[in-house]
Amino acid sequence: MKLSVAIQMDPVETIDIDGDSTFVLGLAAQRRGHILYHYHPRQLTWRDGRVTARARPVEFRRERGNHASLGAEEVLDLSLLDVVLMRQDPPFDMAYITATHILERIHPNTLVVNDPAHVRNAPEKLSVTEFRNVMPPTLITSDRHEILAFRAEHKDIILKPLFGNGGAGVFHVKPDDENLASLLEMFTQFYREPIQIQRYEPAVREGDKRIILIDGEAVGAINRVPAEGEARSNMHVGGRAVKSDLSKRDREICEIIGPELKRRGLIFVGIDVIGSYLTEINVTSPTGLQQINRFDGVCLEDRIWDAIEAKL
Repeated sequence: MKLSVAIQMDPVETIDIDGDSTFVLGLAAQRRGHILYHYHPRQLTWRDGRVTARARPVEFRRERGNHASLGAEEVLDLSLLDVVLMRQDPPFDMAYITATHILERIHPNTLVVNDPAHVRNAPEKLSVTEFRNVMPPTLITSDRHEILAFRAEHKDIILKPLFGNGGAGVFHVKPDDENLASLLEMFTQFYREPIQIQRYEPAVREGDKRIILIDGEAVGAINRVPAEGEARSNMHVGGRAVKSDLSKRDREICEIIGPELKRRGLIFVGIDVIGSYLTEINVTSPTGLQQINRFDGVCLEDRIWDAIEAKL
């Protein structure tokens, strides 16, 4: 099966070939003989019922400093392609949401991965609220009185911007911390949206587990251990990836959410688990494929393409 595939993503020149999941998805597609194009979200256009993108043919190679070749730019009618991979990084803002509305006009005749309507309806931190008994105690609000009451009950808390990404703006507020009032003022100044407050889980010191699900099935995991003195486990702030297996609780969580992810056309999903609790469901541009591949000796990108091809 030879497919024409457009990849909507950030500039290819800046990707980390040792960590980027889109890069290995591109390599796997090439091995299967698929034809690849690259375009930036700003090059996506709707006009008079047609969805087009000013795109360039792309070829990937695992060669540092020379990892991608781009051909001449052309205007592609995306409705004539087989697959669009929606792989640009957050923030999950109105530009991101608008792109999902435009791509929804061609899906599913052109298969968009992940389903754009369900990407739009599944912000990472909000989508977890749909599932019972998987989250730590959590509050989503702008109401200062509710926040203070939550802190009085749980003492040790985490504050997060509701639509943040990459660990930006995440604060650990300890019981004796006097900065909560200032932090709430700052959040109010920089964000119009409510904020998320969760009970601090000491298990984060042992790691924040990233689990990959493909078409609703858990296929692998890595643990991201935060650096000393850091509450965040994100790699770019010093988190360290270590090999991990799926625990009984991990599998229980995946069995709860997996069938619904599959029903919604969310083929490639990454979830975050701290201790016994699910904290985020990442459907926009999940990462972790290369790390799991190296630790487990697998090729998860091939399994993703198997799932995509099965749907076609």
